Amino acid sequence: MNLLDGFIYKIAELPWEIEAVHALNYKTFVEEIPQHQPNVEKVLTDKFHRQNTYIICVDEERKILAGMIAFRHQRPFSLDSKLENLDSYLPENRSLCEIRLLAVTEKYRFTRISQGLIAQLVQHATDCGYDMAVISGTIHQAKLYKFLGFVPFGPVVGSGDAQYQPMYLTVEAYSDLKTRSSSFARDSDELANDDRLAFNFLPGPVDFSKPVQDAHSEPPCSHRGPEFAQDFGQTRRLLCEMTGAARVQLLMGPGTLANDAIAAQLGLLQQVGLVLVSGEFGRRLVNNARGARLSFETFEIAEGAAFERHHLEQALDQNPDARWVWATHCETSTGVLNDIDIYQQVCQERRVRLCLDCISSLGTVPVDLSGVYLASATSGKGMASIAGVAMVFHNHELASAPEQIPCAIDLGLYQQSDGIPYTIQSNLVHALLASLKVHDWQSRFEEVRRWSTSIRSQLHEIGVSALAPESCAMPSVVTIALASHHCSEEIGDALKKHGVLVSYQSRYLRDRNWIQACRLGADSQPAEKLVRLLRKKLKPARNLDQQR
Repeated sequence: MNLLDGFIYKIAELPWEIEAVHALNYKTFVEEIPQHQPNVEKVLTDKFHRQNTYIICVDEERKILAGMIAFRHQRPFSLDSKLENLDSYLPENRSLCEIRLLAVTEKYRFTRISQGLIAQLVQHATDCGYDMAVISGTIHQAKLYKFLGFVPFGPVVGSGDAQYQPMYLTVEAYSDLKTRSSSFARDSDELANDDRLAFNFLPGPVDFSKPVQDAHSEPPCSHRGPEFAQDFGQTRRLLCEMTGAARVQLLMGPGTLANDAIAAQLGLLQQVGLVLVSGEFGRRLVNNARGARLSFETFEIAEGAAFERHHLEQALDQNPDARWVWATHCETSTGVLNDIDIYQQVCQERRVRLCLDCISSLGTVPVDLSGVYLASATSGKGMASIAGVAMVFHNHELASAPEQIPCAIDLGLYQQSDGIPYTIQSNLVHALLASLKVHDWQSRFEEVRRWSTSIRSQLHEIGVSALAPESCAMPSVVTIALASHHCSEEIGDALKKHGVLVSYQSRYLRDRNWIQACRLGADSQPAEKLVRLLRKKLKPARNLDQQR
């Protein structure tokens, strides 16, 4: 028996422990992974129950089962019935056992319990004289198994939602993990320093799907070839269908380049404009406008607030000569989502052209650009692709202006050349096209909303509030303003050591003592581990305040 961090790791022996094993077995392999038929008792006794040795993790304080894993050494193994000639896939001259039924109770997931169970099982197997184990690991946890040292082999077995990857673990492979982390013998963060199991809540680079990775890994092709022209055209069409815009131009570079291209177009109007500011990225639009030597005024509201109709009306009343307005859709720094409908309604009423920065919003929330003059976006954030493609959407014809605009950002030249006036990196375009094809965007928007609801609710439970109120919250961006007795860099560093990556190193975040969690990539990153670590890191100072 081992007692670690309030959890007991032991072999299940007591009646209540065996009953809890059967209940967790049902919860995991009937309700979550539909491998077996449901029953009224909500109990699942494994077919090898009498041969299994169950190693369990018990929450000592609550006296409840937190996790389990089963050890078995009698052949045939369960994999013998799923893979013909199982041993042909495995290293030779090994003493083989079987690992089964790895499961962790939902509230204890995203902790180190899985590592603890594997550690105890490896010790038990070694004591029994075995040096290699096989397991059928659910494909949904492939990243976890890889992190724990398992090696996949053979084809995926099972069907539907109950698909498994055969894997094996050797004593030698596990010993490296054990050397790097003795967290079950002492409190060490070395294991968490390995970012192979990182939870990525960064605004970039974002996680992307395998089709995107595969497309990016293909050999590049000529941007002048007919095959690429066809793919390029399809990419542009899908982007326009997604946004309602009539046209889009694709440039090689960051989102800032798209905003510079917009600033260059506004310069051609030779009219006074208005830049709306409610955070760092509104201020960056000011810098874009200054760099293009535009004639403009600014209108600023408090950080953490959204622009409402009366703000826009007041701004235009104060600047009656303004003929264009430039604003952020999502103010990424604060996690505020502004209302495009309000922007469009007021600008249409005042006969003012509307330009929007949609760099963090496109791909995570519905974006209607049908009434927008110019709008910027990028491939590397909400579009869940690889950074490097800057986008400018527009609904009007563009004329080239080579004497007034640098060639690389002259959108009129792009329109004249069917979008390809200069070199276009084919891999980046094909990766973006793969993302456009693989995603059901309405389902993705709903998933992002569920993530937002979940993380904000969990933060509320531990007494932490998001900067943006619910009424104007950007679902994919949660900014947390820390109390002055906490340091955002220290909190961010501590989370990183535990494999949780949040944004905190940008200067504007450091200056304001903020940290930020984003849901921009292809994979949904559960918030439980982030919130659990925040509770732990913020609790001591909170208790100190109560004592005072």
